[in-house]
Amino acid sequence: MPAPVPTPLPEFAVELIPPDLSPWRAGDAGVPGFVTRRGKSPGPHVALLALMHGNEFAGAIVLDRLLRAGFVPTRGVLTMGFLNLAAFDRFDPRRPTASRFIDEDLNRVWDASVLDGPRNSRELARAREIRPLLATVDVLLDLHSMLWPADPAILSGPSAKGLALARGIGTPSLVIADSGHANGRRLIDDQRFVDPATHAAAVLVEVGQHWHPDSVTSAEATVAGLLRHLDMLPAHAPLCAGAPAPQRVAEVTAAITANTTQFAFVQPWRGGAVVKRRNTLIALDGTTEVRTPHDDCLLVMPSLRPSRGHTAVRLARFVG
Repeated sequence: MPAPVPTPLPEFAVELIPPDLSPWRAGDAGVPGFVTRRGKSPGPHVALLALMHGNEFAGAIVLDRLLRAGFVPTRGVLTMGFLNLAAFDRFDPRRPTASRFIDEDLNRVWDASVLDGPRNSRELARAREIRPLLATVDVLLDLHSMLWPADPAILSGPSAKGLALARGIGTPSLVIADSGHANGRRLIDDQRFVDPATHAAAVLVEVGQHWHPDSVTSAEATVAGLLRHLDMLPAHAPLCAGAPAPQRVAEVTAAITANTTQFAFVQPWRGGAVVKRRNTLIALDGTTEVRTPHDDCLLVMPSLRPSRGHTAVRLARFVG
């Protein structure tokens, strides 16, 4: 049996400079940090969101560029929002992993029972502030990046309309259909976005590694793909929009949560790796073995240093 590999937290290179968001902090959409631009003809209300986590600012760089360029969609309403500004303000390149959030993960609180419940935190207060505006959105793109090496991917959530939206965007080339995390509901899992009786749809894109220039390029291409798909992209938009690439769709078959503080992978897997054989040992959670449940098992965003109670990796099967 291979011995597990405890992965020390490396020194992550910070190759991006956080954008100056001071012009957009007051906002003009009734919520601080949210700015709206309107096209000349009717169309959907689209939200482009960045900074769900304070240290993931590749998407914020793209939105800042659009706003500074005076971007206006050809039709409809485009709202660009910077979510966890309080955590972003604490970013320190000497400790780049320390500003993901302040009190709790903002992308685990989007459940009505939590939002309407008695519990309080700075992230919950921000979610409650944003919630009424998001209730008016038809299409939502949530821009994220990743700590550990992994291929860019669109997470379409559990709904058919999320998958259709991901396919319409056309990039990145990997689409993951999943149901989220055991420790809290993501924004794209909000009932409006997953209920087949509503028209609203949302996806989350993981554009690449935090603080790497390629992640900005990936975020820009995804934003351009969405606006092109919705016929909202002007001919001379300040966006680098490549042609859509062939996509593969994988459906998550298991979400592995670290149940102990001794969770360790048998090797430092890269996200997007495919393990060919069923029953291959990939990790140990204390003394419990974690093995692949099927052949050609895709490893989705393995967290090489997972905290107890948090997702360590999702396992997926290609379905298209």
